[in-house]
Amino acid sequence: MTARSSQDGLSEQCKQRMTEADPEIRRIALMVMADSEDEDLSVPFLIEALQDVDANVRAEAAAALEGYESEAVVTALIGVLTDSDPQVGANAALSLGELKDASLGGVLLNALGASSGYAKAAIFRALKELKVAGSLEPALAAITDADADVRQAAVGVLGYLKDPRALTSLSMVATQDADSEVRRIAVGALGFAPALPVVFPALTDAMNDESWQVREEAVMTLGKLRAENAVPQLMAAMQDSYWQVRIKAARSLGKLKSRAALPALCDALFHSVSNLRKEAAVALGEVGDPEALPALEKALEDPDPDVRKLAKLAITQIAR
Repeated sequence: MTARSSQDGLSEQCKQRMTEADPEIRRIALMVMADSEDEDLSVPFLIEALQDVDANVRAEAAAALEGYESEAVVTALIGVLTDSDPQVGANAALSLGELKDASLGGVLLNALGASSGYAKAAIFRALKELKVAGSLEPALAAITDADADVRQAAVGVLGYLKDPRALTSLSMVATQDADSEVRRIAVGALGFAPALPVVFPALTDAMNDESWQVREEAVMTLGKLRAENAVPQLMAAMQDSYWQVRIKAARSLGKLKSRAALPALCDALFHSVSNLRKEAAVALGEVGDPEALPALEKALEDPDPDVRKLAKLAITQIAR
């Protein structure tokens, strides 16, 4: 039997299964066809499955069409962006976004008005991948959406666009949104700010957030922005109850080469969490102050070989 006849036989079997009343049998059939190496057979099959009466089958088909660049696939996916089931529209949006075709931005933007919930969030995620400039206003409008997933996705778009006009809104979201993950994403998005004073109040407020993940993001963003006037707040973060926050604070203090942070970093060099000891050693090497040498030399006896290695490297950096 030739490879072609084998593929034809597989296609016929799957077509037969698509007539079964059980939607799970139909869904499995399209998954089998999606794995087929023959696009001439599989693509029409998957496009037809987008019209199945069962939403799970349609959603599977929309996801399986990811990466196909043909006009027929794009047209079919656009047709189900506003499917009655949000998962179908969401999968279609994500598949279109994977094409990285900026010309699809207008189509996705038009679909936003007829979408909600998960599908709307997926459209924003696709727009983020495409970096469509026209998505600025819709994303700004969506940061007050009732659905936290939509707000997360909209904030992600604003972070990728890096448009200074979004900074005021992002600062508000970073400190006021009810969802901690939305706040965290907004804090990270503030890292593109061209001028620190615009976002400094929001970032320092975020360092006192009830969620440690938000506080962690805030200290990372301040380091990314080289916020030298944030050294006192970053030193305070070295006493955070979560060592994950302390690690990022140490990293940011190292980037800032803050001599004022030497006592806090030297103390962290002997913390019970080895990851924090490693970060402290790296930061002390970046600061480059000889006053850190006694602590680093003591760290050469650390039970963790990575800490010892990083302490030795820091000593070498300081000696240069």
